Amino acid sequence: MLTDAVLAGLDPEQRTAVTAPAGPVCILAGAGTGKTRAITHRIAYRTLAGEVNPRHILAVTFTARAAAEMRSRLTELGARGVQARTFHAAALRQVRYFAPRLLEGRAMPELLESKARVVGLAAARVGVRADRTGARDLASEIEWAKSSLVEPGEYPVAATKALREPPFEPAKVAEVFAAYEELKRRQGVIDFEDMLRAAVWGIEDHPDVAEQIRAQYRHFVVDEYQDVNPLQQRLLEAWLGGRDDLTVVGDASQTIYSFTGATSSYLIDFPRQRREAVVVRLVRDYRSTPQVVGLANAVIRQARGNEARLRLELVGQRPPGAEPELKIFPDETGEAAAVAKKCRELIAAGTPASEIAVLFRINAQSETYEKALAEAEVPYVVRGAERFFERTEIRQAMIALRAAVRSIPGETPLVQAVVEGLAATGWQREKPPPGGAAREQWEALAALVTLAEEYAKSPTLEPIGQAGAVQRDLTLSGFNDELARRAEQQHAPTVAGVTLASLHSAKGLEWDAVFLVGLADGTLPTTYAKTPEQLEEERRLLYVGVTRARQYLWLSYGQMRSSGGRARRPCRFLPQLERNSTTERAGGDRSRKPDRRRPQVSSCRVCGATLLAGADRKLGRCPTCPSDLDEDLYERLKTWRATMAEELSVPAYVVFTDATLVALAERRPSNPAELLAIAGIGPRKLGQYGPAVFALVGGADPLSAAAEKL
Repeated sequence: MLTDAVLAGLDPEQRTAVTAPAGPVCILAGAGTGKTRAITHRIAYRTLAGEVNPRHILAVTFTARAAAEMRSRLTELGARGVQARTFHAAALRQVRYFAPRLLEGRAMPELLESKARVVGLAAARVGVRADRTGARDLASEIEWAKSSLVEPGEYPVAATKALREPPFEPAKVAEVFAAYEELKRRQGVIDFEDMLRAAVWGIEDHPDVAEQIRAQYRHFVVDEYQDVNPLQQRLLEAWLGGRDDLTVVGDASQTIYSFTGATSSYLIDFPRQRREAVVVRLVRDYRSTPQVVGLANAVIRQARGNEARLRLELVGQRPPGAEPELKIFPDETGEAAAVAKKCRELIAAGTPASEIAVLFRINAQSETYEKALAEAEVPYVVRGAERFFERTEIRQAMIALRAAVRSIPGETPLVQAVVEGLAATGWQREKPPPGGAAREQWEALAALVTLAEEYAKSPTLEPIGQAGAVQRDLTLSGFNDELARRAEQQHAPTVAGVTLASLHSAKGLEWDAVFLVGLADGTLPTTYAKTPEQLEEERRLLYVGVTRARQYLWLSYGQMRSSGGRARRPCRFLPQLERNSTTERAGGDRSRKPDRRRPQVSSCRVCGATLLAGADRKLGRCPTCPSDLDEDLYERLKTWRATMAEELSVPAYVVFTDATLVALAERRPSNPAELLAIAGIGPRKLGQYGPAVFALVGGADPLSAAAEKL
């Protein structure tokens, strides 16, 4: 059967999610556990089994990239016809289709791509002096308000309740908000939030529109459900119209966009709101080594608050790898230089530059690393700073390639034609410039050549933006059409360089090697995080960063921001990153003396994961790994401890804690080195109780062992 192929290779939890019956399904999917695989296979399984018509399915996510990935996988699985779109793309499609009916013949307003310009005009109109940065901040506040279903007059109270920190007095922001709405109406434009609201209005206030949309879409899938905001949730409920065939997937521990209005409450409350919901937890991590998974678990294990109620304990599925490294440097400049040096070493050893990422808390940290990588002649690309197809050199290149159609013979092989066309911009394939901005621009144009190579190799694959496999036009003109489609959907090619990105923009991505830098209190968590909820979101940011790494993970911070500056403390969310951390002196020399104030990092003796929690280090294993406790030895240890405590007139835990007894009964030490390896046992207890413990492990009677010691 076709469905057998869809189920092949799924783990038990994924299979449960895929085969769950129609109705509400909540998939709690930890990082790297195959959430996209689970939801695409669920869609394919239901369509191939004849349970649903693919044309009646709407799958929504948050980025065009994720939607394109979903469409690609569904095509490979044979589930053609499923609509996979972002919330905004789905709303825009519906609003445009129904515009003649909703607007009674009036032209649909133009979509405003960016709020900042109009917000700046609105601010000036109400007497608020806002520069470009201030206008962007005001635009962000207005976007939060509209996504949260807050009107201009409601903003001051809502912002205070939400503990917002607006760029101006809340009352002034409300005035700018109102003026912005008025200016939009006069100019005949709408923004993205207006478009979502229009889609909601079209369904809620027009029964004929609601009936047609609900007849078209009967089954819904929502990816990254922890990132839904109130406006998007209202649109989802309008689409559903009281029906319950809804599958949502999310991870509360990756809730990091609350500042935009996103809330995990809908994910958290899903099982309570829909009592009949099937809840599936995906915890098998196929992305990262057990060592990285262990650190991720240790970071999020200390989480508190509502999101922690759905915390998942990941179980690494990959072979063991290197332990995460913690590096401490005198200042940020030394930190950046060391990162650049290590990147160069990784590339020389065979790791592609595009499989390396340097992640930081705020974009302002990027400059230091751009400079260090440029000096080390390591290619890099800054993610999130500017969209690929909006870069000046890419726009110029696309103009040059369109012009080249007239001058380059049509029979010229595609890749050669692209290289010749780019020569008009001054780009030379064999002459990359030295590091820095020029090298970054060269790499961006080189990415177009790589894209042409991939395009030419797969002449029958589905082009971006089209449904179904078709024969590609392998001429330069056909490639230009493909670039235009990609530019429209912001489907950028991969640039061959080390990725520099904020933790927020790294969400949803992964690399072989990840550098988490600037892990100092005041940066992560940021000084702006003051409430318990805000601090927990900072913890989740670190968790997201850790879980981006497949094999190699580096964590570092500078003890000072700059030489001679004020000393800083390490990030509080890594309180036990331990003795394998090293302090790098100026010039990159490693101190021979480890930081004795930090306990040692150890690995699980069962799965190899990093152990950071004290109880886990004592046991020598993860709490989820199977115990090999010798119950007879454990009972004899308890009897011996009670006797010793009574004779010494001390509480039993002073001799050994319960956790230490369990560790002794599991690990059964037979020599001083093995006993000292158990956390909490030092030289004093080795000398005081070591002989008795060794005797008990060897089978001695507990009373005899106690008497011998006394």
